[in-house]
Amino acid sequence: MGPGFLLRAILLQIGRMYRLFAALPVDPDIAPGLKALQTGLAGASWRPERNFHITLRFFGDLGHSQARDLDDLLGEIRAPELEIRLEGVGWFGRREPSAVWARVRETDELRALAGQCERAARRLGLPADRRNFTPHVTLAYLHGTTPEEVTAWAEPRHAYCSDAFWVNSFHLYSSHMGDGPSRYVAEADYVLGG
Repeated sequence: MGPGFLLRAILLQIGRMYRLFAALPVDPDIAPGLKALQTGLAGASWRPERNFHITLRFFGDLGHSQARDLDDLLGEIRAPELEIRLEGVGWFGRREPSAVWARVRETDELRALAGQCERAARRLGLPADRRNFTPHVTLAYLHGTTPEEVTAWAEPRHAYCSDAFWVNSFHLYSSHMGDGPSRYVAEADYVLGG
């Protein structure tokens, strides 16, 4: 674990492209509360518990060499352990909602970690992320759901609040498409607070 040490398939298959992102894991004890939010919304494709995470930076499709370089850059990051709490819900897409999510309480430490992941992407030569960092856990992707339906779904869930949990590492995940929801594999782990 650490710089230059991807744990699984990335180093095994030269010539392949990998869809990669850095993210924090979600404590399994929080999952039942998130699952309870996943109901009552037309057009929602609910995410399975195994896919719950907090994205720090999406890197996109990278080749073998770039993935190794990214691993080295992420391994240089120094950041404290993070206390995470989920509060409320929200969605992306004002006119055409595309996803609903549980909001992560933003802290200076969380924003700084995401900023370090962004700097790693820039050092790798990737374009700047044009979206503002919005820490969240995706609950569902939406298909044909109206803004009115999302608003009605969100109102009774606005007061959702999880217990706090501590995160002592973040991961570089690969995303694999197939039938059903994408499958995410933690390819490398980076310790926080060390």
